[in-house]
Amino acid sequence: MTTVVHPGDSLSPRQRLVYIVVLGALTALGPFTIDLYLPAFPVVEHDLAVTPALIQLTLTATTIGFALGQLIVGPWSDKVGRRLPLIIATSVHVFASIGVAVAPDITVLMIFRVLQGVGAAAGGVVAVATVRDLFGGLPLVRMMSRLSLVNGLAPILAPVIGSQLLRIVEWRGIFWALAAYGLVILMCAYFFIVETLPKARRGDLGHSTTRQRYGVLFHDRVFVGVAVIAGMTFSGLFAYLSSSSFLFQQVYGLNAQQFGLLFAVNSVGVVVGVQLSSRLARYVGPQWIIAGLTIVLLVSALVIVLLDSLHVGLFGILIPLWFFIAACGFSFPMTQVLAIANHGSEAGTAASLLGALNFGLAGLISPIVGMFGISNAIPMGVIMASTALVSIVVVWSVVRPWSVPALGR
Repeated sequence: MTTVVHPGDSLSPRQRLVYIVVLGALTALGPFTIDLYLPAFPVVEHDLAVTPALIQLTLTATTIGFALGQLIVGPWSDKVGRRLPLIIATSVHVFASIGVAVAPDITVLMIFRVLQGVGAAAGGVVAVATVRDLFGGLPLVRMMSRLSLVNGLAPILAPVIGSQLLRIVEWRGIFWALAAYGLVILMCAYFFIVETLPKARRGDLGHSTTRQRYGVLFHDRVFVGVAVIAGMTFSGLFAYLSSSSFLFQQVYGLNAQQFGLLFAVNSVGVVVGVQLSSRLARYVGPQWIIAGLTIVLLVSALVIVLLDSLHVGLFGILIPLWFFIAACGFSFPMTQVLAIANHGSEAGTAASLLGALNFGLAGLISPIVGMFGISNAIPMGVIMASTALVSIVVVWSVVRPWSVPALGR
């Protein structure tokens, strides 16, 4: 029997650390782009003289741009390699961030927010595809858990950082900061990211066209099911993210700094979830971890609805919300591992489709909370419970955990 050795197995601990730091920074670009200005929603609403619904739509615009960008960057990176799409897309992000910073009205801001999303898309796709190029089996789980930690923490920590930035700059300064961060990422990509997809492997196994690569993915029942679960889980998290600024600042009267502290506490849930899931995966298959956490997501969301209906108060929301966010942390590395484990030949396309579903569904579902008004936490909790319920159905009817092969070592 021939032992398959993945390229990443030969990396030294120091080299792995460099990959974790740089790829983690790439992964964080998208969530930072989307969420950094959440604490500024009320300020932007007043400054541009628009409604809260329009401000929420700028968030939706970015997520849709992010989803579309991933669908472009993923197959492109499978065809030409990882570095070129990353460098070009990140350059677009820097340009669009400057455009948002100087936007005179909500229409121009919306256009550049879409472009920001498109430009930020490369970071997450290339990071996931690069890890899959280098690793397999349990080393893949470990590396994905580290990227997932960043990916899960970034949307939680972004409002914390944004709230602190608002103490020293106006809301437009947040986008100048994003432009600077994008520029740093661009330099890191140029100097530290080597090409991990050699020419000989591009279009490997006959999957030489985008249509063929998508065909392989859509004919994989486990990939389709896991992608839907990942999208639903992220949509549930995003329902919280998109409504939290109005809910906690306008309904419960927190200021921007208190709002940021709340997010910092919730970020602990992501850390706990990601770290525990990567360790648990040594003994329990990722598919079974996903099956269990979807139940936790549903119960946590229903408790939010129940306690808010009983007017328990702020902590009646925050405690079950923490468990919901921790369950999301459990989910992130497990869904990514299951989605790409058997698709090394189309890792970029798989990562892009997974990310596009995450942000596309989140962009479509999260505005529903605003449609019902944000005078309490019930609409948010109902949306979160609904996404969890869909995930439970898909786990048992599509993924079917008992039929998923065990990961290699």
